[in-house]
Amino acid sequence: METSTRQAPGRRPHILLLTTADSSYPGADTVGQMHLGYPTNTSVVRIPDPVMLPERFYLYALRRGFDGILVMSSGAESPFQGTYQKLAARLDALTGTLKAQGIDFRRVKLCSICTVCTAAFLREVKRMSEVLAEIGPIDPGSVTVPD
Repeated sequence: METSTRQAPGRRPHILLLTTADSSYPGADTVGQMHLGYPTNTSVVRIPDPVMLPERFYLYALRRGFDGILVMSSGAESPFQGTYQKLAARLDALTGTLKAQGIDFRRVKLCSICTVCTAAFLREVKRMSEVLAEIGPIDPGSVTVPD
């Protein structure tokens, strides 16, 4: 069962940002080029499309120490037909799995970020940091990853 303790003073939650190569990653890159900056407690991974990651991946990331995962997708603008709907369905299933394991489902969030969505990018990272600070660190041992 997940603990609900608040973050230790000075500890910031570790957030995994899954970004799409054609949209949200260029948005993240633009944030950096504009020197707007975002918290260093994030790890950015660029992939063709998050739909390629199975539910098991998210559980494994939480088990390995990420406190939260932001899935930054192209949304309905994805160049791959039907992928956004499949991704949303996969993350809905993941929500059920997290709830069944007693893990706050707010640890994983899907959002649409485009190539020029710098304000939205920064807002989503900030919101996730705030949510994770509220719910506290995850106990990696509470996450079960199926074989």
